[in-house]
Amino acid sequence: MPLTDVQIRQAKPGPKPRKFSDERGLFIEIRPTGSKLWRYRYKIDGVENVFAIGEYPEMGLADARAERDRARALVKQGRHPAHVRRLERARQKVENQSSFKVVALEWIATKSNVSESYRNQLTRAFAKNLFPYIGRLPVREVTAAQLLECLRRMESRGATYYAIALCNWLSQMFRFGVRTLRADADPAAVLYGAFVRKPIQHSQPMSAADIAKFREGLQSYGGFRTNTIALELLQLLFLRTVEIRRGRWEHVDLDVGLWDIPVELMKKGRRHLVPLPPRAVQLLRELKGITGGGELMFPGLRHPDKPVDGSTFNRALERLRMKGFTCHDFRATASTHLYESGLFRTEVIEMQLAHAEENRTKAAYNHAEYLQERRELMRWWQEYVLAAGN
Repeated sequence: MPLTDVQIRQAKPGPKPRKFSDERGLFIEIRPTGSKLWRYRYKIDGVENVFAIGEYPEMGLADARAERDRARALVKQGRHPAHVRRLERARQKVENQSSFKVVALEWIATKSNVSESYRNQLTRAFAKNLFPYIGRLPVREVTAAQLLECLRRMESRGATYYAIALCNWLSQMFRFGVRTLRADADPAAVLYGAFVRKPIQHSQPMSAADIAKFREGLQSYGGFRTNTIALELLQLLFLRTVEIRRGRWEHVDLDVGLWDIPVELMKKGRRHLVPLPPRAVQLLRELKGITGGGELMFPGLRHPDKPVDGSTFNRALERLRMKGFTCHDFRATASTHLYESGLFRTEVIEMQLAHAEENRTKAAYNHAEYLQERRELMRWWQEYVLAAGN
């Protein structure tokens, strides 16, 4: 006679295991400890076997019967349910180790020929735009349509260029998956051309009027003082934003008026000397009173042990209503006006812009050879921008 849930619930343990049969081989075993275990008895090739289904009450009567029926179907095929379950668990374990997220992180870890910041960029791109949606899927099952949906989501928020870059990274990752026998093809390859890159807006120099507007805006800027200092330093020193962001106090000598940026902090991987004009020294002394207690000149607010976020200074520039300009345009501005002045040699201007010198021996020599001229250049540039702002 079939069991009822009331019978199972009220059944008490005895000094020895007790068995209560349901039907079609299903029974529940009640052990002296009080555990109630579902079992399925079956025969294959005349040999009786018992398959452990689950434990009551985590698995109720209806679920136990459903699991029994699945096991019976396997038995009819001559397959032992326990063997099938072990195979499924092994397969699932492999799939878990071959999920999109796992393979992506492994691929990123293999890129030993890139900088740590670049690997962090890759990790953030995948973590933000892909892992929440397809991270748990077996990499072999990820389709081009799923990838396209993720990339379109990026496009809709205006990150088209980023989506194009991520599509390229995806293709590299899937090829890695193929090489490690966890993917069969590269579904990202068919997405090439699905996104249209907007025309590149090249850096544009500020006119004297733009410089005046910028400096006027600095006077009334209501944001963090560190951001104001950073923007003015970007104008005075025309460094790349990443070089300002990652600046460390140990590399600055305010008494000598020199910022000696080591190769590991330069985009081009070459040491760069930055003569500091008086206004820059003044700003850096003020900044040191704010952030000088740490190693970083511009630490992040949430993570003081890491540089401020890359978009911080551009957002500050937007709040100054400098429409159409980015922080990188300070470099184009300095380059344009320095060349137009006719006062400085091309080699000196290019050296101060930290443009690549093909001959490394010559580059090392020029650092010292041009230093005095570069000091004069930086002082002239300071006077030019201060005059434009008056």
